[in-house]
Amino acid sequence: MDRRRFLSLAGLAGTGTLAGCAGRDDSGGDGDDAGGSDDAGGGAGTAGGDDDTATDGSDAAFAVETVASGFSHPWAIDFLPDGDLLVTERPGTLNVVDPDSGEVRSVDGTPTVDARGQGGLLDVALGPTASDPWAYLTYSAANADGDTTTHVGRGRLDRENARLEAFERLHAAEPFVDSTGHYGSRIAFDADGRLYVTVGDRQFKDFGPDHVAQDLGVELGKTLRLEADGSVPDDNPFVDDPDARDAVFSYGHRNAQGLTVHPDTGDLWESEYGEQDGDEINVLREGGNYGWPVADEGCTYGSGEPIGVSHDDREDVIAPAYSWPCGSGGFPPGGMTFCTGAAFPAWEGDLFVGGLASRALARLTVEGREATGIERLLADREWRVRTVAEHPDTGHLYVAVDAGDAPVARLTPA
Repeated sequence: MDRRRFLSLAGLAGTGTLAGCAGRDDSGGDGDDAGGSDDAGGGAGTAGGDDDTATDGSDAAFAVETVASGFSHPWAIDFLPDGDLLVTERPGTLNVVDPDSGEVRSVDGTPTVDARGQGGLLDVALGPTASDPWAYLTYSAANADGDTTTHVGRGRLDRENARLEAFERLHAAEPFVDSTGHYGSRIAFDADGRLYVTVGDRQFKDFGPDHVAQDLGVELGKTLRLEADGSVPDDNPFVDDPDARDAVFSYGHRNAQGLTVHPDTGDLWESEYGEQDGDEINVLREGGNYGWPVADEGCTYGSGEPIGVSHDDREDVIAPAYSWPCGSGGFPPGGMTFCTGAAFPAWEGDLFVGGLASRALARLTVEGREATGIERLLADREWRVRTVAEHPDTGHLYVAVDAGDAPVARLTPA
């Protein structure tokens, strides 16, 4: 990276172009997190049994069960080959959870994280093949100066001893900056076993063409594509551009915290927080510019002024598959998954998206590369739904609730 570019970014951080998130819970701040430190102590405890049955106006009745509780800001869920869950907690703990008994076992050997603000231990995913012993993690960590960035690394999961062996950092997004927000940090693997990582814009507020999300010379506000070992694929879209970072796959993103692969088409779907509204669901394309902040459907906090122009007014950007424009109230979206219909035939092919400030689980109908017909589930529970994942064996939907003393719950057919 050009040293002058790095110094310029560092200078911006010192002059107030980075801003904290106030939380879009009733007051108009970011929905991606309220910031601040975690306030709950202790590990996760066991629970279980049916909580209740509901339809929430949906075309499929479902039961909501607590799998385990007592988690401190759980952020991600993935599934082991034997059906157990991997669950991350933002303060830095990785857990193995038995979905039948509710037993929780913490895993040693995880990396040191910077858990200030929106940071900490974030996403988790097993390697792209069934025989792959690696568990991949994303996390925020600091350098010697106290600046932070999004990291991705992996370790070999030793189930018997509940430990990650030989954990290694694969990539740290450049540059490190003086901010504790907008890390992005969802990961996914495509059919070729390549690793995609979202990196947020770190809350830079210069809403114009010089914004970091539009600057291909930095990795902020981007989706990165790596090989599973952390190297850069030779056919990445900008590897021949001397002014661009080789790992960049797509750009013009604000803070993407949902990433999932369509089970039939292989398309990579992403969810992204807007400023005041402007939340988006995108289908990612190689080399695509998704507009932030030169083209956006949201508006600035407080003033309600438009940010850039509409996506429809620029031919060089890709419009969202679904968006919540300024004045809509938004739906700050977290992690997401497609429903295969194994447990819920009526929902086959639908996209489920966690809602934080909106305190709901969204269900959207997908047609090709467009999404329509949002329905809000679990709205009566007032849960900040951080993420949702479908169990590959049972088809049950698992949700992680963002709170200091939080459950992981599942939806099963009623």
